[in-house]
Amino acid sequence: MSSPRSSPSPTPAPSSYKDAPTRSVSVRGVDFVHRQLGPESDGVPLVLLHHLAAVLDNWDPRVVDGLAARRRVIAFDNRGVGASDGATPDTIEAMARDAVLFIRALGFERVDLLGLSMGGFIAQVIAAQEPQLVRRVVLAGTGPAGGPGIDKVTALTLRDMLKGFLSRKDPKEFLFFTDTEHGRREARAFVERLKERTDDRDKAISLTSFRAQLKAIKRWGLQAPADLSRIHQPVLVANGESDRMVPSENTLDLAARLPRGELVPLYPDAGHGGIFQYHDAFVARALAFLEAPPDA
Repeated sequence: MSSPRSSPSPTPAPSSYKDAPTRSVSVRGVDFVHRQLGPESDGVPLVLLHHLAAVLDNWDPRVVDGLAARRRVIAFDNRGVGASDGATPDTIEAMARDAVLFIRALGFERVDLLGLSMGGFIAQVIAAQEPQLVRRVVLAGTGPAGGPGIDKVTALTLRDMLKGFLSRKDPKEFLFFTDTEHGRREARAFVERLKERTDDRDKAISLTSFRAQLKAIKRWGLQAPADLSRIHQPVLVANGESDRMVPSENTLDLAARLPRGELVPLYPDAGHGGIFQYHDAFVARALAFLEAPPDA
């Protein structure tokens, strides 16, 4: 059973992600922290799989709140990330196994997945290996194993982290957004939204976990090209047109090679954080996809 970390007393359903209580569930003796939001119905929940170095507080509240207006949404820290226990694996496949254990620990037999960047790598593995568990998938800012440029993420990330440190800015302003007037404005707005939650914030990722994630991403980028024909679920694919971290050509490749892939036209003047920059449009498109009839 999962329970609030702060109090065993019942907690009212939160009205927004910034108010969602942080809970934990034990998975083979390891506590995984998570937050849930949205209607508690018998519908299929949507599980969020986040990006490199992200913790619970790095999901854009506009995206989570928008999705949770009609869907049960669950965000969590995988093993060793943020406030979750354990050691972070250094392969995407092991991260996927941990995510499946977490989902099953919550008692779910069927879920939808939204994977962003590294989370999209994990979502692909889960969809291929656990076809009975996964109904539909949304992939954002991500690419297949062996995709062009993915093995360069480490160098790019470290360079922009240094740039952020020297300019006293959040590195995501450089990594996730375009260097245009519009992109810089959207980057600042996104970073401000991430500060809206003021209580019970998550722990930052540790250096050890960050290094393990970088190693896993590089391995993913150096793998042989993925066999995407193993993924039979409907998959919605989205990204900005100028993604520097996972080059946007990977998005087009995913949509073309997935048997039931569907492409959202690439967001203009947007990068890796395209779904955050165009959060209203993305939420509407994602909900339409997730709520489509089974034969659509």
